[in-house]
Amino acid sequence: MSVSTKNVDPAFQGAGQKTGIEVWRIESSKLVAVPESSYGKFYTGESYMVLKTIASKSGVFRYDIHYWIGKDASEAEADTAALKTLELDAALGGRSVQYRELQGYETERFLSCFKPCFIPEETEPQKHKTRMFVCKGKHVVHVQEVPCARSSLNHDEIFILDTKNKIYQFNGSNTSIQERATALEVVRYIRDTYHHSICDIAAIDDGKMMADAEAGEFWAFFGGFAPLPRKTTVNNAQSTYALLSAQLFCVKKGQAECVAADSLTKKLLETHNCYLLDCGSEIYVWMGRSTSSKDRIFASKAAEEYLRCQDRPKSKLICVIENFETVSFQSKFDSWPQSNNVEASLDGRSKVAALLKRQGLDVKGLVKNAPKQEEEEPQPYIDCSGTLQVWLVNGKEKSLLSEMDQSKFYTGDCYIFQYTYTGDGQEECLIGTWLGKESVKEDRDSALSQANKMVESVKFLATQARVYEGNESILFYAIFQSFIVLKGGLSNGYKNYISEKGLLDETYKEDGIALFRVQGSGPENMQSIQVEAVASSLNSSYCYILHKDSLIFVWKGSQTSVEDHELADRQLDVIKPDMQTRVHKERAESDEFWEILGGKTEYASQKIPREAESDPHLFSCTLSKDDLRVTEIFNFNQDDLMTEEIYILDCHTEIFLWVGQEVNSKDKTQALAIGEKFLELDVLLEKLSLKAPIYIIMDGSEPPFFTRFFKWDSTKSAMHGNSFQRKLSMIKDGGRSTMNLKRKKRAHVLFGGRSASENPQRSRSVSFSYDRPRARGRSPAFNALASMFDNPIPRNLSTPPLLASRLGGGSNLDTSKILSKSKAIASLTASFNKPIRENLLPRSIKVNSDSSTPRSESTSRVIPMSSRKYSPTIKEDPKENEIEDDKGLTFYPYHRLTTSSIDPAPDIDVTRREIYLSKAEFKERFNMTKEAFDKLPKWRQNKMKISLRLF
Repeated sequence: MSVSTKNVDPAFQGAGQKTGIEVWRIESSKLVAVPESSYGKFYTGESYMVLKTIASKSGVFRYDIHYWIGKDASEAEADTAALKTLELDAALGGRSVQYRELQGYETERFLSCFKPCFIPEETEPQKHKTRMFVCKGKHVVHVQEVPCARSSLNHDEIFILDTKNKIYQFNGSNTSIQERATALEVVRYIRDTYHHSICDIAAIDDGKMMADAEAGEFWAFFGGFAPLPRKTTVNNAQSTYALLSAQLFCVKKGQAECVAADSLTKKLLETHNCYLLDCGSEIYVWMGRSTSSKDRIFASKAAEEYLRCQDRPKSKLICVIENFETVSFQSKFDSWPQSNNVEASLDGRSKVAALLKRQGLDVKGLVKNAPKQEEEEPQPYIDCSGTLQVWLVNGKEKSLLSEMDQSKFYTGDCYIFQYTYTGDGQEECLIGTWLGKESVKEDRDSALSQANKMVESVKFLATQARVYEGNESILFYAIFQSFIVLKGGLSNGYKNYISEKGLLDETYKEDGIALFRVQGSGPENMQSIQVEAVASSLNSSYCYILHKDSLIFVWKGSQTSVEDHELADRQLDVIKPDMQTRVHKERAESDEFWEILGGKTEYASQKIPREAESDPHLFSCTLSKDDLRVTEIFNFNQDDLMTEEIYILDCHTEIFLWVGQEVNSKDKTQALAIGEKFLELDVLLEKLSLKAPIYIIMDGSEPPFFTRFFKWDSTKSAMHGNSFQRKLSMIKDGGRSTMNLKRKKRAHVLFGGRSASENPQRSRSVSFSYDRPRARGRSPAFNALASMFDNPIPRNLSTPPLLASRLGGGSNLDTSKILSKSKAIASLTASFNKPIRENLLPRSIKVNSDSSTPRSESTSRVIPMSSRKYSPTIKEDPKENEIEDDKGLTFYPYHRLTTSSIDPAPDIDVTRREIYLSKAEFKERFNMTKEAFDKLPKWRQNKMKISLRLF
């Protein structure tokens, strides 16, 4: 709904309804909307307002309002901009953060709205003239025009000389590679804006290449080469103000009275007053939610006057509203209680509307919140049909687990896992550690150390992960698919610990008492977590499996769904297969059930909350000894990642460390320590868990679960050279030079002793034969669903899993490319976990039933095809009796189209198996026509296909 007001400027109608920026110019004390084509084109004699609207994942719009004052703008226009900012905030519901931006002293947050750079003009340029600019900044560029003279040059800054036919970038000898690379973005902007993208570019290094022709051209503009003098040190008043202790003033009727200094608490801020907080480099104006519009205007003017009197143009002026304070503001106080801004926003809209109406603004309606996205199951953004290997860590040693045991983890142990998969047409590798809650420090340190060595052995091409028990990510669960956490431990370290402490060994035993909570969302994400075998461990929102010796119970909570029940049945096949089960619904339990649990007691009913992923924040990191310094990069994109640095992407539920190629080896090995230090710092004051998953991403080996946060161009991450060389090459020749040839990734070696290419099929943690007798009675629909779970064919590379087909948000994984590449090996990979006689040979040959199957000692290995023995016999032509429709589509009988077929139809689209059925057989199986089926919603189609083993 648009904003409808009497006293709010009509130019604000509909403001803040969509993400992005909106710009207004102050013209004769009135607002004029700036067309989108002119965003970023500011003139020094005017003042502007910029509204930045961000749609957060919580479903609430966040607003930043910047009012920019040109160096030649009149004082009246500047005052109008400040007042109109308060007016716009009122129209937005009183929940924005407001920034005063003086030309030449803009905040990085403001400059990031106009990437790659922001260059105010004095007048509209009629024709090109030679100009020179100085560029400052490593992540965001501050650009200022300077006199085109030798005296403007120095060794400490970067200068851009823009001439009619060529643009020169002069790199001061004391500037960093990152600063030079960032300045190149300004060169690109100038070329594209003022030269219609047609202009030569030259890079001139200070003190070098004196005989170079382009260097000679550059110095010719200044009368020839001559050494530059050392820069004269200028006393920076800003640094003096930065050292001042924080002071809090209460502003009443335009007068500021000091309230406190140094030790500040939130209790000092009263909702009926406005306050001024002087932190030296920043001046904050805090406005209580119960203050009047006049109080806010007085406070804003008082802050402006405060800065004028002290002659502090470099100090930033920021206005915040109660309940919508910035993290930077909160950090100035000794303690700041956690609050829910979403609730404050929803609660505040009606109150603010009523309050403003009483104060004369008469705001009839406030803008809506951002449309909340429908809640979807989080995606792993990865191909989940790869190869998995798991090792149990035992002191300084590790032992490879069999396929049957590689998804059963003990809470007293630590594990290393390696997952190899296909991404962006190449083989990718993830090496991680899982640390149990009850594991000993020796095993944790050993697991991390051995995982580091594994990553180093593949020249840092693998992604590394650190995962703690209880903090597993969706990505982790998707890799393991069926995951079990058991009590106790198998390692010597755990056993020695409980022995020394005299503790009871609770390690899981098949013939003991055990209670498991079943959770997850489907066959690609299901877990059984062993909990204390007592009634208080139950929860109405979950299903549980309880066993004591030969007794098996399934307890179904009153708030569980049919899907939850199906998962419980599936997990029974893992924990206690082929045994009779007693099903108990909540409130209909037997006495024997409660007796095993030690008696009936109260238990929870609400689902265990899982923290949601928050809006990502990107930080540049510098580690000096134990001091970690971070700088937030606003409105980030892929170009902000420079190969000389380490960056952290904070998503609250997990953090990603991106490590550039040019980072030295010592810092690369310290990446995990940097991530742990970042969690301790909790820069955004979001109460980060110290055990949140950490992923270490290497420059050039970015996985799709990281690139989804960017508009990713894989050619950029495949370039050689430092940041400056990469960007210069891209700007000058579009990246066609030999410097930009794509790095060749070698196949990651599986540490079990074979290459990943020997076994491209996903090794399922648990596999059962389709024809295995089942003791428990189940519905036909679930039997069909279970047959799909048990059958390994849908999980090989020729058939992408459900999750792989939903990749998005910047992922470069091309599933159609994987399908095309894998057709040749589809018939072979489909047989790895089935009897060899079924699919070992092409379909025209059938293997006799007496074929032998050699096995290696380790169950995690697969014997090469050449070593297997079989006696082939001729089989009938597979295309006999096949029919083609009038469109050339070949029909196949139903038994050849199912996911469990031993004679699968060739070259079909495995995501649409049903289209290969004849009309008559389609109607017989689905009990409807193809036309009627096509009109059904997708979810219902999939459900029917699953029940018929066609999905």
